[in-house]
Amino acid sequence: MANIKHTLLELKAKLDAGDLTSEGLVREYLDQIDRLNPTIHAFLYVAREEALAQARILDQERAAGTLRGPLHGLPIALKDNMSVEGMQNTCASKFLEGYVAPYDATIVKKLKEAGAVILGKLNMDEFAMGSSTEYSAYGDTKNPWSLDRIPGGSSGGSAAALSAMMAPITLGTDTGGSVRQPAAFNNLVGLKPTYGRISRYGITAFGSTLDQVGVFARDVRDCALMAGVLSGVDPMDSTTADEPVPDYLAGLTADLSGIRLALPKSFLDGLKEPMKGLLLHTVEEYRALGATVDEIDLTFAHNALAVYYIVASAEASSNLARFDGIRYGRRAENPVSARDLYTRSRSEGFGEEVKRRIMLGTYVLSAGFYDAYYNTALKVRTLIKEELRRVFTQYDAIIGPTTPTGPRRLGERSDNIIDEYLNDLYTVPANIAGVPAIAFPMGFAEGIPMSCQLIGDYFSEPKLFQIAYAYEKAHDHITRYPEVATL
Repeated sequence: MANIKHTLLELKAKLDAGDLTSEGLVREYLDQIDRLNPTIHAFLYVAREEALAQARILDQERAAGTLRGPLHGLPIALKDNMSVEGMQNTCASKFLEGYVAPYDATIVKKLKEAGAVILGKLNMDEFAMGSSTEYSAYGDTKNPWSLDRIPGGSSGGSAAALSAMMAPITLGTDTGGSVRQPAAFNNLVGLKPTYGRISRYGITAFGSTLDQVGVFARDVRDCALMAGVLSGVDPMDSTTADEPVPDYLAGLTADLSGIRLALPKSFLDGLKEPMKGLLLHTVEEYRALGATVDEIDLTFAHNALAVYYIVASAEASSNLARFDGIRYGRRAENPVSARDLYTRSRSEGFGEEVKRRIMLGTYVLSAGFYDAYYNTALKVRTLIKEELRRVFTQYDAIIGPTTPTGPRRLGERSDNIIDEYLNDLYTVPANIAGVPAIAFPMGFAEGIPMSCQLIGDYFSEPKLFQIAYAYEKAHDHITRYPEVATL
């Protein structure tokens, strides 16, 4: 238990000093997984033998004086929509039950080249569509801070595994907040990088103009280290940006002199206690730390949620067309025609939320409705991008809550699906614009974590790390652990 309470960088220091072996560390995490996963259900697949074998190889390399990279010997766990050669990649869907990835995603290649050990694959909302991890075909994941509450989604397994100390760092994907929202619900740091900063090759697509691989970490320094490992241009992904990748960790400071933050008035409208009080307290603390915080008006950003659910659903309906029962995945038995094969394979393989998104997306792309919905959404998306660009000419970041509330209880989904979608109210603007955003702990209310979010300009990750790190250094929120993980 002593070692798994450490941050990734603390574990790296212990490995470098010879105080710990990779195999010993992996065994500690596997023991924690054995103890807690039956209760929390964060892992869908535990790569026990693969991880131990890889850890032994890395220990031998270290003993011979060879280090692969900054993650040499350190364990990591991945959301189950990231291709790892020889491991399952179900996307938490019955459609891909039994599917084994034949190749590594680019991020997985980078992790292996850096010396990481992959512990396994983590639960999620099916095909990343959801915000509670209750839409997994393989069962709900529980929040380690309160086992009767959701961990958030769609990367709920990634957040819960890290929070419960079943891994020292995890990865997820963020299409509309699916890293930042679960990070918020689990007292973690969650980064959605600039669109194109990290390759999406080998990640099962949901919304291709919105998806980004994101990082879950215990603290900002761990997040900065991992972002540096994963970032960079990739010839296998034409949307990656050919921009230099700075050393995020080396450049990290807590100096807020000259930093200007914008607080949109619309972010406060309707925000209820205790979230509103904590946010305003955080704003005042930033002022005390030396930053300037001004309230501003945004004209178009409040439309981001409507734009998101049109664009994301349209892209989902297109991306999921490949799951037809013919090439791979679930196939209906004894079809009487091609139409019967398509219909029954998709009806039997997809869950309710995925079907809802496909139908919505197909509708907004159909003749007669394309201009009224999809094309209009793209025009408003452009207005949102331009509005945020103007804000960032005067301010270093936008500050606000990550979520409207803390995590609700499991099974308390509203009959009105719009209520569920409203969880993404503050996170979707960053995805719509393609800009980076980071969520980080700002305190607790009745033992439940609450989170602040910073949204920055394109490729401003170093500044976001700096601003979040300054607040983190002034508080001890990250040193608290859920009781279930430490018993």
